[in-house]
Amino acid sequence: MEFSAQQIAMLLGGKLTGDANKKVRNVAGLEKAQEGDLCFLCDDKYLNFLPTTKASVVLMTESIPFTGETNATIIRVNNARASMAQLLQLVAKTMNPVRKGIEQPVYISEGVDIPEDAYIGAFTYIGKNVKLGKGVQIYPQTYIGDNVIIGDNSILYPGVKVYYNCKVGKECILHSGVVIGADGFGFEPNEQGTYIKVPQIGNVVIEDDVEIGANTTVDRAMMGETRIRKNTKLDNLVQVAHNVEVGESTVLCAQVGIAGSSKVGSHCMLTGQVGVAGHIEVTDGCIIGAQSGVSGNLRKPGTYMGSPAIDANIWRRAAVKFKQSGQH
Repeated sequence: MEFSAQQIAMLLGGKLTGDANKKVRNVAGLEKAQEGDLCFLCDDKYLNFLPTTKASVVLMTESIPFTGETNATIIRVNNARASMAQLLQLVAKTMNPVRKGIEQPVYISEGVDIPEDAYIGAFTYIGKNVKLGKGVQIYPQTYIGDNVIIGDNSILYPGVKVYYNCKVGKECILHSGVVIGADGFGFEPNEQGTYIKVPQIGNVVIEDDVEIGANTTVDRAMMGETRIRKNTKLDNLVQVAHNVEVGESTVLCAQVGIAGSSKVGSHCMLTGQVGVAGHIEVTDGCIIGAQSGVSGNLRKPGTYMGSPAIDANIWRRAAVKFKQSGQH
């Protein structure tokens, strides 16, 4: 796929400096780019690469000062990273276009209506009373249990499993290996110390515009629901336990684990390998550093680190003291 610098500038509403006819076919990092590559520059610490880059076109955040010379055509935009994402969305749609039709073999229960513009990949199983929205994309080897609802334009990539009675909203993306609605981890010991399973009879509700990474699991509630609110993004290998609620526009990075009945607020970011104990509340606007352990409620927005997680500034000062105490 090929674009000219002029086409890119018009699409993004950017200000062009240099040869408007330069063509790009690939994307690359500024320091390793070759002729025909498109790059973006959103941090002035990479400015030293600009005079020598071989890239044909560079998207640059408008606030970055540059008065030197470069062979690249510069397109200045408000936010180079966001503009690059906008372009990559177009490229992705070209590389993996929307599919339509029903491949064979598949199993579709009687009475299930498949929208005309939907795609159902081979070896898919669709249970009773399933409702599929317009434009859904169900890739091969996907399982959709009884009474599941999947909203308009959602994409389920190969090998996704959605258990019975669960709901997936509109414009969602579930990557390969995602499991929605497996039983929550509920067991109680009897008088002999043998663990007895507690039936998990609730469901999972995934709201609109949620993306869930590969091999991530969201467990069904014991009663009621486990809920992931709109525009939240889950990375690969995340575990969300039964009756958890995750707020709007929150990010859970790889290997985050949230134990049962905890609540994470909106606009939070839990970075890699954060663990949240059960029945905990994390308020809106919290950032929790990698490998931190949240064992108590976090009631104020802010940045937290450590195990147990505490204010990041206090944790950093404590870490310095720990290091100093080991020096002799």
